[in-house]
Amino acid sequence: MSDANELAAMRQELDALKTEVTRLNDVNAVRKLQYTYGYFIDKSQYNECVDLFADDGEVWFLGGIYKGKEGVKRLYKDRFQTQFTQGHNGPRYGWLLDHPQLQMVIDISDDGKTAQLRGRSTMQAGLHETAEGQQRAWWEGGIYENEYVKVDGVWKIKALRYYPFWHGSFAEGWAKTPIDFIPMATEKDLFPGNPVGPDALIEPRPRLWPATDTVPFHYPHPVTGQPIVLDNSRAREGFKD
Repeated sequence: MSDANELAAMRQELDALKTEVTRLNDVNAVRKLQYTYGYFIDKSQYNECVDLFADDGEVWFLGGIYKGKEGVKRLYKDRFQTQFTQGHNGPRYGWLLDHPQLQMVIDISDDGKTAQLRGRSTMQAGLHETAEGQQRAWWEGGIYENEYVKVDGVWKIKALRYYPFWHGSFAEGWAKTPIDFIPMATEKDLFPGNPVGPDALIEPRPRLWPATDTVPFHYPHPVTGQPIVLDNSRAREGFKD
């Protein structure tokens, strides 16, 4: 190989290494962003949660879609902050809301401007019997299928799509969870009729345990390379819509 060809090959290899390092840095940045979201939610730092989102970001939650920064604020500050911490931005005595972020699969787009993530949260939550309010304790689990965007070199949440799958009281567990224990949003819940409601509804309407729907994967089968085909035909047996 001539010196010129060898130099060209080295440059090509260096460019490939630079691209891979950039991709790995982006993966780590997105993971840190999502982990930080979990830590903020843990301690009811709702103002900080809002700042993680892009201006045109959105949140999918309990059958509803909160659109844009105003929709995100409506969910985290107007709804959660009022309901859980009495308007306080931060933890309050006796309130538990742990949101561990688990099993993350992160993919960066070829142009490095967007990313997708599939992950999970298994929540422990409740109010201590000595705290002000109704004492309760429950478990919850769900799947994320999120999107992210890089804005001026900083990764932000473009769409946080949380699909809560199961709830259960601490005392009785999930085996005795009532059907539709946590109602999904309906037309009557939409903003502005409901001042803290979502802007739109998720279709098809999600259902909680004992429904067992699989959320579509954003990535193909890692071995075959084929799309992951879902069969949810038996996921809602016994439900009546």
